[in-house]
Amino acid sequence: QVQLVESGGGLVQAGGSLRLSCAASGDTESIHASGWYRQAPGNPRELVATIDNRGTKKYVNSVKGRFTISRERDRKALYLQMNSLAPEDTAVYYCNAEVYSGLNLQRAYWGQGTQVTVSS
Repeated sequence: QVQLVESGGGLVQAGGSLRLSCAASGDTESIHASGWYRQAPGNPRELVATIDNRGTKKYVNSVKGRFTISRERDRKALYLQMNSLAPEDTAVYYCNAEVYSGLNLQRAYWGQGTQVTVSS
């Protein structure tokens, strides 16, 4: 079992920055990949950025060059540095952790979400 708790959301003006944090506890050694997702009202949840145990990072095109994902080596903390924020970044941001068994996803864990609101 893995527990995830996000923090760092809030209200910011367009062009501003926020840093999201996600504290992981429990069986963190079993985590293979961690990521950030977001969901705006009326929209499906979408992937924002991921990082795996090799340090490979992936981003959705809309945040490339503006957002940076990072993770502590012990996998107990995940971060998302968000710069040059725009109103379209407004959403609830969720922390995600994936546990694999071989090549198969065994289970995905989610945090409760943190609201990010960007005013124009």
